[in-house]
Order: sequence, then C-alpha cells, then structure tokens
Amino acid sequence: MFRRLLALAIALSAALLCVRTADAQKLNVLLIASDDLRPELGCYGNKLIDTPNFDRLAGWGVRFDRANCQYPLCNPSRSSLLTGRHPNTTGVLDNRTYFRDAHPDFVSLPQHFKSHGYVTARTGKIFHGGIDDTENWTIGGEQRVDQKTRPGQNPMLSDRIVKLEGDGESHGDYKSATRAIALLDELKDKPFFLAVGFSKPHSPPTAPAMLFDLYDAARMPLPPDFAALPAAPEGFPEASIPKRSGDLFIGREASREAAQEVIEAYYASTTFVDRQIGRVLDRVERLGLRDKTVIVLFGDHGYHLGEKGKWSKHNSLFEVAARVPLMVCLPGVAAGKASPRTVQLLDIYPTLCEACGLPLPAGLEGHSLVPLARDPQSAWQHPAYTVTKAGQSFGQSVRTERWRYTEWDGPSGGAVLCDLDADPHEQKNLAADPQHTQVVDEMKKLLARLPARK
Repeated sequence: MFRRLLALAIALSAALLCVRTADAQKLNVLLIASDDLRPELGCYGNKLIDTPNFDRLAGWGVRFDRANCQYPLCNPSRSSLLTGRHPNTTGVLDNRTYFRDAHPDFVSLPQHFKSHGYVTARTGKIFHGGIDDTENWTIGGEQRVDQKTRPGQNPMLSDRIVKLEGDGESHGDYKSATRAIALLDELKDKPFFLAVGFSKPHSPPTAPAMLFDLYDAARMPLPPDFAALPAAPEGFPEASIPKRSGDLFIGREASREAAQEVIEAYYASTTFVDRQIGRVLDRVERLGLRDKTVIVLFGDHGYHLGEKGKWSKHNSLFEVAARVPLMVCLPGVAAGKASPRTVQLLDIYPTLCEACGLPLPAGLEGHSLVPLARDPQSAWQHPAYTVTKAGQSFGQSVRTERWRYTEWDGPSGGAVLCDLDADPHEQKNLAADPQHTQVVDEMKKLLARLPARK
C-alpha cells in the first residue's frame, strides 16, 4: 500500500510539474488600446509630438505603417477586432449594439484565451463602454472613469479642452495604468492575457496642464485640405464627407486659430496616454516580462483634425479615418522594424493565437501577422477593408499599398479612387478617369471579396 501511495504521489507531483512547466513556457499577452489615436507619433514620423514611450514600444517590435480599422467608430471597430470578423459579419454598425445579441456563438478574443488556461484581465476600455464580454474576463478591472469637461482657454472651445492638475492622477487613464501595474505584479508568474484600454485622446482632448506647455498652438500644422466646415472635395460623392462633424465644432465654423488649439490639445492628450503607457512598460521591464510577453498596441480607428473641414470620427472612409497605429512585439523577433504591408485590426486575433500556440477558432476573417513580425518586408496578398454607415448611405472601402477604392451604396451611389502614393491627402478622385479603368476594375474585384452584410 505504501509503495502504491508513494507511486501515486510521485505521479501527481510529476503531473503538477508538467503543468507548471507548460504554464511557464506560455507567452503572456499585453494588449494596449488607445481610443481615437491617429498615427501622429514620433515613431510614425511626427517631429513635433512628444511620444517617447510609443516610440520605445515601436523599438521592441514591428510598426505597421499601413494598418486599417474595419469601421471608423469605437464599438463596431472593437467588436470586429475582438471577434476577428468584419462588421458586415458581426452586424455591429453603431455604438449601441452588442455582438452577442445576434451571435451568441462567437468566441471573443479573451474568451478564447481564458478557455486555454490564461488568466484574462481587463482595465479601462477594451470593449465599448457599457458593452463588455464580462463573463470572459477572469478579472474585470475597474470601471472606466472619464473626467468631466473643464473650461479651457479659448471661449469658443471652453467645453472642449480639459486641463488636469498634477500628473493627471485623478483621470481614468492614469488609474487604468495604475491598475495594469498592479495586475502585472499579481499575474507575473501565471500565463496572462492583460488588456489595458486608454480613453484618450478621445474628445474632449484632455491632459495635465504641464503637457500643454510642451506645445505651441501657433506652430500646430493644419492639414493641406483644411476647411472651416465639412465639405466633400470637388469630384467626390456628397456622402464621402457627412455634414455631421462628430464630437468637435458641432454646428460651428472652425477658425484656423481655434483649429490649432484643438490640434495642440490632441497632441497633449496623446502625450498623456504616452506617459501612462510608459508607466506600464517600465513595470514590464522591471518584472522581467518583456521576453515572455507578446505586446500589441493599436488605435481603434482614425480621426479627422480638420481634414476636409471634418473633426473627430463618424462616417468617413478617407485614409485619415481608416488608418491607425499598430505595433506588434514578439519576444526576440524583428525589433525596431517597420512593415509597409496593408493590414487590418481584425488580424490581431489570429496573430495572438499563432504567437501563443493556440488553435484558431472557426470563423475568423483576418490573417496572422506573425510572418510579417518575423520579416516585415515579406510578401502579403491581403488588402484591408473598412465600412461605415452615413445616414441612409452605406460605404465600403478597400485599401492596397497604393490605392484606396470606395463605393457608396454600390458604384451607382458614388465611387472614389485615390492614388495614395501621389495624393496622400486624397484630393483627387480618379474613379471616373479613363486612364484608371483597369485599376478600378481590379479594386472592384477586391471589394467583392468583402463578406456581404448580414
């Protein structure tokens, strides 16, 4: 009997050792989201903005220069990313719809990692506010807290710019970083999936007053297609720039000076997020987790800062609304490099699965970026798709490395073709140009691959 018990004890010990060893070999995941973040960062070539921690993270992995969101609005974009499916498939086209109401069988990204033995933890905004995949977080984190608007310096913008005291300790984003640090301390010895969401630079642009001191509004560059009010350029469909301007300058005409103040505030708000990311990355390094953790950072969609007279997001399918920052850091792979390939946010789900050795759940519509993380210049045959609903109109856009092609309500409602190499600000529509008929035909075929709306 004693020998049997001893043998059983040895077998159990060996089994537990195998489990611990397997857990120790699993890569962790740190997923960082920033709301309304444009690729206005030092590592993306902006020489005026102060973003040393975004730049530090870019130095740890691969920066994707042509990354695109699937919808220029928070909930549709995040629902797509976190289910690995296009908005046409999820059916989420607004900020109110919960993807599980129509698709209870979809396996979300945190759900997949939790089912494979990971501790899944969230702090800040990952799904949309009030719409969360609650049961699939082992640790749900605290509720997202945003500061109430305080008066700024410009009377016209007094309800649109927020200046915080100190380092911004009272703000929800500072608290989210603090919570992320505590979670890293708590979970450092377990395989974890930690999602950290920052609400800024979402409007109102918000930052500690001292970060505003880094910038001079008079030096803020206005886009070459800046306009006082939203207006589609000549030759573009009327639907391409809806009259609604999102969260900023609603019903107002934006002077150049007022526009520069908002851009200054947006830069300061981005720097505020940068400082919070720096606090989290410092703890990753201090705990020795950098070589054990896959880190992905993304902005959930683009953002107009006066381009074509439009501010904020909503309903635009121009490059400035669809293009986002995306960084993928795999331990020991391709540090500090950039990829020119056209990729999508819904590629994040299969990327994390492959990087961590997890099987792919059925139904994913993106493609793993691991090959590009290993060789950023390698061949890539996948375009990027973005859709949006503008009033009664529905627009669908496909992006390749050179071209963006968009149709509003099908080609009869208005088509747009822009050569982003020659015309990065999309000021000339080539869709009706006979010299570009072949390009239009090729882009139409690519657009036809997008799943139909369900």
